[in-house]
Amino acid sequence: MTLLDSPAISDVDAAERSSRLQEASAAWHGRIADDVANAQLTYRVRGAGEGAVATRLRAGKHQLLVDEPGALAGDDRAASPVEFALAALISCQVVVYRLYAEALGIVVDDIDITADGDLDARRLFGIDEGVRAGFTDVRLDIAITGPESAERYEELKAAVDAHCPVLDLFANPTPVSAAVRKA
Repeated sequence: MTLLDSPAISDVDAAERSSRLQEASAAWHGRIADDVANAQLTYRVRGAGEGAVATRLRAGKHQLLVDEPGALAGDDRAASPVEFALAALISCQVVVYRLYAEALGIVVDDIDITADGDLDARRLFGIDEGVRAGFTDVRLDIAITGPESAERYEELKAAVDAHCPVLDLFANPTPVSAAVRKA
């Protein structure tokens, strides 16, 4: 059984999904109309090393484990950081596809996304400082089922591309600051 074949988190039909998306959108529009400062969100995730190179993470009330395969000194107990990055991209895409399908009146019965990312490990291991440490290319294969025309799904894709926060992280530089302190 694969992840995609496993039981759903919950059985949400199209009407319930539509209702949830409309309610969330209306609530956010209202909050932001009341005060634009309400649009500013800060997310926090905490992590601590575990095992050889794994990291136990806490995001809100959720815990995650991130590891590496044996070839990268890990215990292969969980997906790797770069796999989680691709997973974050896919999951954000699904959310934004659903959100904008609702907003644009485009029917999406199902959505299935595969992400492939190419990474050159020479920089990671200090072999070649001239290559990029991160992905050199990311490809998304987005399969949408539903009654709409291909043109309507391209319209939806354009809206998603313009509004997906995690796609924006991949496509544009983001300032990052880090401070090291002795604990």
